[in-house]
Amino acid sequence: MHHYTKEMHLFFELRDTPASSREAYLRRLKAFLEFTQAGEHASDITLRDVQEYILYLKQEKGLSAGSINNYISAIRFFYTHILGKEWDKKQVPRMKRVNKLPVIPSRQDVKAMLTAAVNLKHKAVLALLYGSGLRVSEVARLKMGDICSKTMRVRVENAKHGTNRYTILSQHALVLLRDYYRANFTSCKPDDWLFPGRHPGEHLNVKSIKNTLLKIRNKLGLDARISAHTLRHAFATHCLEDGTDPVFIQQMLGHKTLKTTTDFYLHLTSKSLLGIMSPLDTVR
Repeated sequence: MHHYTKEMHLFFELRDTPASSREAYLRRLKAFLEFTQAGEHASDITLRDVQEYILYLKQEKGLSAGSINNYISAIRFFYTHILGKEWDKKQVPRMKRVNKLPVIPSRQDVKAMLTAAVNLKHKAVLALLYGSGLRVSEVARLKMGDICSKTMRVRVENAKHGTNRYTILSQHALVLLRDYYRANFTSCKPDDWLFPGRHPGEHLNVKSIKNTLLKIRNKLGLDARISAHTLRHAFATHCLEDGTDPVFIQQMLGHKTLKTTTDFYLHLTSKSLLGIMSPLDTVR
């Protein structure tokens, strides 16, 4: 595996692949290679091995179609770019995804989650997730210089698909960030992590953020489908309800197209149904 890992890192560097994508690909490939028990003989892997692994993920692990497709993408990258083999989409088709509507908590529930955070670090993290519409991985990798109080913006670099963008900075989040900074830092540099991890030089672990939100959710007895990513959905939905132009929401979320934003969020807003009278009421 070590030999292949070096080749993958070289390929990632040449394509300037974001760190989050590298970590995800390597993690999924490691699981796949352990399943096949190929070891240093990974060149002998066939599409039949891939098929059996996909069935294992579906039937034994019970993963969703979206998660399985992520594994297929990683394995296909390894199979074609590293092993130099021909991929056949007919033999390994991507699974059909069923689009599920995300749960959008009310503003009161969001406020309750932010209030229930036990320390300033967690409060600041959750405030950025909801107040700026950031992804969990984006919050984890923020640097000191990414927060600009003069323009009230947050800079997001090397996000999904290797994109860069700006989003808004909430006044409430800025107050929390200043309190958090005074309590944890004496000095800093623009390139220092805003939320350092346990080990020197590392940023806060993504899983730590996710687990923090899950604990708060369970403590408050909220919907079990609520996750840290839900706060990003709530940001977009509530912005639409407040009358924010979808074009601006697209830019803040970092979506490639406006269609992605409108198709996903426009029908989630409670205001999209306001003013429509049920025929049951008109009959009566």
